[in-house]
Parts: sequence; structure tokens; C-alpha cells
Amino acid sequence: MMKRKRISGIRAIGFDLFNTLIMANRQTLDEAIGRLMKSLKKDGFVENETVFMEEYGKAALWHIEQSMKTGRETHNRYWICDAVNRAGNHVSPDDPRIDRAVDSYFSAFYPNCRLIPGVGPMLEELKGKYPLGLASNFTHPPAARKIMEDLGLIPYFKTIIISGEIGYRKPDRVVFENLVKDLGVASHEILFMGDDPVADICGASAAGLHAVFLTYAGERRLPFSPEISDKDHLSPDESILRISTPEQIFGILDGSREVES
Repeated sequence: MMKRKRISGIRAIGFDLFNTLIMANRQTLDEAIGRLMKSLKKDGFVENETVFMEEYGKAALWHIEQSMKTGRETHNRYWICDAVNRAGNHVSPDDPRIDRAVDSYFSAFYPNCRLIPGVGPMLEELKGKYPLGLASNFTHPPAARKIMEDLGLIPYFKTIIISGEIGYRKPDRVVFENLVKDLGVASHEILFMGDDPVADICGASAAGLHAVFLTYAGERRLPFSPEISDKDHLSPDESILRISTPEQIFGILDGSREVES
């Protein structure tokens, strides 16, 4: 059963992006990989797709694991470059051909992302009542900003923090400290809603924000949603607020003090 309570004294609201405000169609990742391969083949980097994908997977896993350990953000260009070089090439991550491959990969997201149902009306009702902020773990900031622009999200936010721009990713405290500073209120006056139990919930809670766990993506097994099981350390924690749809946030905010942004 969802745990529900109301919080008083909320003066600003922060949001995660993927699987909190927007979601991707199920074919997105396959299309992205296909576009990546096409770009790399055109530039003569890929002869055997199976071998390349094995190297690509290993390189991506290593870079992401290092990023999670250190809190520093990585970028797709590094593991693409590693995979290309393991096939006998000698290119740097800043090579224009790697840039083209990165852009090709993310181009698959633009036609395949859409708002989660209820997000538009929710943001429309919240704007003007609370300063709104967004903090997203996204390695390639231009793609994140284009997705938000295409979906009409940018005007709603006083601040947009993207991990690839500041060099740190959630749950690192630096991300939430930037969010608090930009929103201009105390950390305990901010409600932060996200779908990732570690990056969003643990990260926001550790930084002193009120965390709200949105279970919409996990319940529907949407693409890119984190694995959540009964063994997850958040499951038995009765202090964690949970909602299953974005608009249920109003049930939490009813007792909160509203201010003009």
C-alpha cells in the first residue's frame, strides 16, 4: 500500500526527468543502437557488428560503474571510443567521427519520447505557485535539452541541472546542492520527485530534501526504469513517500505553503 501523508512548509519542487516527467517508447534503445552502428560503419569503424557490440557493452559497463563509484559523470563518447579502439583503431573521444556517432545515437530519442500522462496538467497547475527545478542524470546535455524543448518542458523550470553539464550525477550531493542554491530556498523546503530509489530518493534525502518516490515507471516496466524488488533497501522504509502517478503529488502538497516563483 502506498504511504501517504501531507507535508507543510514546501516552498519549491524539484523533479527528475526520465520516467518521472517523460518516458521513451520501447523501441528507442534498439533504434539508437541501430543509428550508432550506421554512423560508425559509414566512417569505417565497424566490420563485425557482433564483435563491436560485445566490446561496446564491456566498455559502457566499465565507464558507468566508475561513474557510479566516484559520482563524476561520464559520457557516451568514451565508451564508443574505447570500443572503436579495441577493434584496432586509434581515435580520441573528441574525434569528429565519434561526435557524429554520439549525435546519431541520441537522434533516436527525439521522436520516441513523450510526456507521462498527467505531467502537463500537473506542471501547469504548479507553475506560479512554486519555483520548479529539474535535476537529470543525462550524459549528453544537448540531447536532454532538445528533448525537453520538443516536449515544451523548458519554460516551466526556474533551473535545469543536467549531470553532463555540471560533471556530477545523482545521488552525489553536488547535484542537489546546485538545485537548492538555484531554487533559492532551504533544502528542507524542497520536495523532490523521482523514480530511481538510489539516485533520486537516497540522493535527495541525504541532501535534506523531502523525497517522493514515483512508482509509475517501475510498475509498468518502462524502458530505462531501475530494477526495484522487495529486497530493495527502500522497500521497508516507511518514511519514504510513494505515489503511483504524477498528479498524486497534489495530495502531498495540500497542506503546504505556496509562494510565487
